[in-house]
Amino acid sequence: MSNSIETAEKTATRRQRTLVPLLPGLGLCAAGVAVSLTVNHFLPTVSALLIAIVLGVLLRNLTPLPAVFEAGLAFSAKKLLRLGVVLLGLQLVIGDILGLGGGVIVVVVAIVLGGIAATLLIGKVMGIGLKQRLLIACGFSICGAAAVAAVDGVVEPEDDEEVVTAIALVVLFGTLMIPIIPLAAGALGLGAHDAGLWAGGSIHEVAQVVAAGGIIGGGALGVAVIVKLARVLMLAPVMAVISAVRRRQSAGTGGKRPPLLPLFVAGFIAMVALRSTGVVPEGVVDAASVVQNALLAAAMFALGAGVKIRNLIKVGPKPFALAACSTLVVAGIALAGVTLVA
Repeated sequence: MSNSIETAEKTATRRQRTLVPLLPGLGLCAAGVAVSLTVNHFLPTVSALLIAIVLGVLLRNLTPLPAVFEAGLAFSAKKLLRLGVVLLGLQLVIGDILGLGGGVIVVVVAIVLGGIAATLLIGKVMGIGLKQRLLIACGFSICGAAAVAAVDGVVEPEDDEEVVTAIALVVLFGTLMIPIIPLAAGALGLGAHDAGLWAGGSIHEVAQVVAAGGIIGGGALGVAVIVKLARVLMLAPVMAVISAVRRRQSAGTGGKRPPLLPLFVAGFIAMVALRSTGVVPEGVVDAASVVQNALLAAAMFALGAGVKIRNLIKVGPKPFALAACSTLVVAGIALAGVTLVA
């Protein structure tokens, strides 16, 4: 009995030693999340993720940040981010996506695969590194910041500036698309249903799609969100392919091989399956959505706090140009697909 008690005490001590260094950084992230969500509440068109990134960058560059915060910030930037991706799976119902019909599902696959392939190719021509290209390609083609986070968990970019740049570009260009898509849909004479399909197929973040669908009106919001969630579902197979490629590459170099299916991606799939059974109460889904948003905001704040502006400036205009091209490609494929299936 005494041995069991000693073992339990040692385990508790180890956990305490692991947790305590994280608390200052986690507390700082919690404060950043509170501010971000408050600002987002009063300015709903401004993404809470963008606010969190900006707050983190300002904190890092306007005031000395004591080393006591670093452990918690690093934990938030990696672990909390991946947990947010897992909870994102609770927003998806397979039945809703299948209800779109085979034609629309084919269009969604074309948007994701075509967007990724074109962005990687254009970025290569521009001379942008593979990891930065991949972060932008998946963020713009699949589901914004969550996709960037997922890629970050698989490819391990050289520095946090690459991740922050990709997320900032997703938020910037996706926000610009909120008024552009409704205006362009009206100019092209698209009905509300087709305009909703286009919005869901071309805009980067779920929240941005909701905003654009609300502007279009006439039932566009529902179909736009479902199409967007169909793109989100593509996150799992794309990450599995990227992980498999990374495993093959690392096998030749003797480096550490990533798992065939990262644990957080498996968690994402499990959450999708669980939600699709219909056993999860709507109240739990709504609460999980709030928690997911808070976790991603905490991760964005932590990533921003790891960035020095002088290093970010060195990025130059190329990623911005690639982001613009990726946005045009994804929107173009989506519009062509909507025209074909209409």
